[in-house]
Amino acid sequence: MPQPRARPLKAPRLWAHPLGWSVLALLVLAYGLPHTQPLFAALFPALPRPVYVQEPMAELLWQHMGLVLLSSTAAVTLATAAGLATTSKTGQAFKPLMETLANMGQTIPPVAVLALAVPAVGFGEWPALIALTIFGVLPVLQATLAGLASVPPSVLDSARAMGMSPRQLLMEVQIPLALPVWLAGVRVSVIVNIGTAAIASTVGAKTLGLPILTGLSGFNTAYVIQGAMMVGLLAIAADLAFEILARLLDGNRMPPAH
Repeated sequence: MPQPRARPLKAPRLWAHPLGWSVLALLVLAYGLPHTQPLFAALFPALPRPVYVQEPMAELLWQHMGLVLLSSTAAVTLATAAGLATTSKTGQAFKPLMETLANMGQTIPPVAVLALAVPAVGFGEWPALIALTIFGVLPVLQATLAGLASVPPSVLDSARAMGMSPRQLLMEVQIPLALPVWLAGVRVSVIVNIGTAAIASTVGAKTLGLPILTGLSGFNTAYVIQGAMMVGLLAIAADLAFEILARLLDGNRMPPAH
């Protein structure tokens, strides 16, 4: 008796998913922080200014997200291109060098990269973009290489026996099968960048790290908590968004049942 075909997974309703609640909490905190004065005054009665109002928290949120988006896009593009290049005969010889350079970039502390970039490009967003891009490359490169290596040799042999060209083999077989592993690497890279971007405020970039740095320098615990809550909620929201994307990808890849 024929079985019904498996339906691809649909995106869950955001208001019924933790992603919706995390985004709502993030926006409420970003735009409603000035109105939480009584709450933080009760929690920290010794502080004369318990709420961070030097910069609008909503503007810092969007600037933080923009910095992460630009650096992650550059890191994903560079790492994916480098990983795919290893599928060619010429590129395979450079695979160890790529891994070595990526590992070296990951071992250098982000603060050191920021300090080295400032004399070259000045203060502001540029040194932050350079540091975040370098730190975002390794997870994506490793995931790309691991995803390509996970493709069964028998599948590749069958595709070659069907007369597929190297380009067809890459586009129609290797990339689709490596996509879930690659997406996991992108997920790690973006989440790491969200947290690392907070220290970019040390070189003049306006991010959610400003309340944290201001609080640490002024012994204001409330500022540190407010900035940390914003960074944490943003990281949680991004992680949940990637979780939904991975589930949709797995659901759409499921073969129909017979």
